[in-house]
Amino acid sequence: MISLTRYSALLSQPPLRSAILASVLGRMPIGITGLAILMLAQHSTGSFAHGGMVAACYVAGLAIVAPLFGRLIDRYGPRSALLACAFLFPAALAELVVALEHAAPLWIAFALAAAAGACFPPITVCMRTFFKQRLKDDALLATAYSLESVVIELIFILGPVLVAVFVSLASPAAAVLFAAACSCAGTLLFQRSSALIDWRIEPRGEPNFFGPLVEPGFAPLLLVIVLYASAFGLVEIGTTAYAAETGKPALAGILLGIMSVGSAAGGLVYGSRSWHLPLARQFTFTLILMGLAIAPMTLLSPVWAFGLWCIAAGVVMAPALIMQSMLVAKIARTVHSTEAFTWSSTSLLAGVGLGLTGGGVLLEYARSPAVFAAAAVVSIAAGALSLRLVKSGSHED
Repeated sequence: MISLTRYSALLSQPPLRSAILASVLGRMPIGITGLAILMLAQHSTGSFAHGGMVAACYVAGLAIVAPLFGRLIDRYGPRSALLACAFLFPAALAELVVALEHAAPLWIAFALAAAAGACFPPITVCMRTFFKQRLKDDALLATAYSLESVVIELIFILGPVLVAVFVSLASPAAAVLFAAACSCAGTLLFQRSSALIDWRIEPRGEPNFFGPLVEPGFAPLLLVIVLYASAFGLVEIGTTAYAAETGKPALAGILLGIMSVGSAAGGLVYGSRSWHLPLARQFTFTLILMGLAIAPMTLLSPVWAFGLWCIAAGVVMAPALIMQSMLVAKIARTVHSTEAFTWSSTSLLAGVGLGLTGGGVLLEYARSPAVFAAAAVVSIAAGALSLRLVKSGSHED
């Protein structure tokens, strides 16, 4: 059951409440941009393959440049980076719309999509670092990261709906431009929030080119993140294939939305209570449980039963993400906090991309049950690998 006591305690602090509210608008493009770019590119070129390639360039730009932004924010604070992104990101998206609608060479679309991803405002990692700076109580920090995960899940539910509305009433280009406007207005609003007013730049010691990557346990954690995130990608493409196999491809969005509802509920429950197991052991148990929850999806139940099981399969997904953030906060030194969170986000994106790619290859030779089986195996393997974190005494509670 969900207890709201901790969430009330968290939101009763005006600086935290205002920072969370201010961050929502600027992060709406998280749930809109990738899908809107894919649909815009497909509509303009007539090719799903080209649409997927343009969207992949956007994700690649986001993943590759994020750690650099994290390092700059750790050294100089977030204001300059966010202010630049508030204008560069919308500009890149607007130029991408112009390029695609005027049939520019495809390499220009690739470059502009990558540039847009590279300039995406790093509001989420700023929020996670802000929570780490402000909340010294681990229980309240877990609640803050739980609320973060729920906000992101809601954005992923609402974003595709908004894209569908814009596409049906106007065009995919309108959805891309809406994301650009949200980003600009939301980032400028976030600039005035307490998260930036109270930001603390930590004093630096000896220069360290590798940053948090040399912290004991951090590299193994990134590998675990890549593994279990690939299970997310496999589940996403497996669910899409399942919907197509039933003759109702439009069901994919509904089924994934139902899974997000289960994930959000799991995140709320996790953040509302204290858990007796040390954090690293919780992480191992959750990843193995996620694999066991995905495994029954291979049975290809009727659509109504499959939909119900999507809720159960989603319940442990947000808690896994919350534990990931908590482990990053514990392992990384304060001076590398933002960069560490960007590395974990990059690993997550890389894992999802690997899962989508691997699932696509698998579907050339098999049907959706094989993809779900692969997702279950990969998740359990990630749990087994995370035992290395459990054995490291520095990461125990």
